[in-house]
Amino acid sequence: MLAAKAIDGKLSRWRSFVPIKYFASLPAFERPISAHEDLTSGANALGGSFSDTFCGRNDAMEAENFKNQGVNDFTSLVKYRNDENIIRPSPWNGQKAVASSYCFPNRVHDMLYMSLRNFSSQSSATSVTDVKTKFLGSIPKFVKVVEVGPRDGLQNEKAIVPTAVKVDLIKMLVSSGLSVVEATSFVSPKWVPQLADAKDVLEAIQSVEGAKFPVLTPNLKGFAAAVAAGAKEVAIFAAASESFSMSNLNCSIKDSLNRYHDVACAARNSSIPVRGYISCVVGCPVEGAVSPSQVVYVAKALLAMGCTEISLGDTIGVGTPGTVVPMLEAVLEVVPVEKLAVHFHDTYGQALSNILVSLQIFWSCKNYMMGIRTVDSAVSGLGGCPYAKGASGNVATEDVVYMLNGLGVKTNVDLQKVILAGDFICKHLGRSPGSKVAKALSRVPENASKL
Repeated sequence: MLAAKAIDGKLSRWRSFVPIKYFASLPAFERPISAHEDLTSGANALGGSFSDTFCGRNDAMEAENFKNQGVNDFTSLVKYRNDENIIRPSPWNGQKAVASSYCFPNRVHDMLYMSLRNFSSQSSATSVTDVKTKFLGSIPKFVKVVEVGPRDGLQNEKAIVPTAVKVDLIKMLVSSGLSVVEATSFVSPKWVPQLADAKDVLEAIQSVEGAKFPVLTPNLKGFAAAVAAGAKEVAIFAAASESFSMSNLNCSIKDSLNRYHDVACAARNSSIPVRGYISCVVGCPVEGAVSPSQVVYVAKALLAMGCTEISLGDTIGVGTPGTVVPMLEAVLEVVPVEKLAVHFHDTYGQALSNILVSLQIFWSCKNYMMGIRTVDSAVSGLGGCPYAKGASGNVATEDVVYMLNGLGVKTNVDLQKVILAGDFICKHLGRSPGSKVAKALSRVPENASKL
């Protein structure tokens, strides 16, 4: 009991109030049940408690309403809902509603629907189109995947990875079709020893074609060194948390932005694009929950500097759709959607769900024609943060590409080649792959040929 209370207390610091408008549709799914002739057989196959299937804020009201109508099992529910002529009160708004258009609880519908379909790792063009039209209309047709493994993924590794291995990894990632690979960081070797060979790595990939290789440059000294080594694109990184800014950058948010303004000016004078990162966009290891207004403040500053893209990072992986959506909506008020990227760590296993709602953000923001179209990830889920204790790796590139493939979204990335790159670097690190997709396919290798 004490342990449970301790865990609940620890997690409560990440919870924040989410206006009901963002997820008003979650408790119910509006769909005429009569459109599915086979729901009765599907319901009978499910078994279990009928009352246990109801979830959401209207459980008791809904269950009581069905009880009064003599509906006490799945079969009678289907029969009841299939009667197109029944008119009954709606517990959501107190008004009369036709039964066939009445809100049907998500969990009931989803379980019945899925029980009638055979699992397949391959989605036909028809089924993908059908799903996207009905539920995922805002998702872009193409998503750019930004690979951050060679920099953000390796920076936290204690054992120094040989320069040659880093270069080979980058080449393998480019060969998979990834068009942007964050190569390294020109930071002080004192703070990040793993990236002390930044100059050698960047010089070694100058002849590699087919991708851009942005590098992190925390100050003018780092920028100058990067340009001298052949950098054609740089990145700067600020934080939405004062405490994290002090621990990571050794200065306040305001001071860090002043420093980056100088870097951005130098880059503009050299016609070098600048990508901006914002850390701790939903939670900080010191302060807890981070207000969307703090993220907006930093995002506006980076945009004003001329950043061509701004990546919003959940550095310690505490975000959920409930905290990510309000943050994104706030930032989208000041930054165009085409200039935004998302960067999720998978500490609590929420990265893919957070990416999905980021792609769908149009449903909550009717002013935007589509969702976020750039996603950061690291091969094999590499990563962490030297200044964020407990933060696990980035979401795995393999898992992101697999999900996007399933949604019918183009990435131009060859999943099998990314898996090979992940296997390559993990063997050098002496560990098994961190990608769930890679692990699953290693257990059933014949499925790999079907991807």
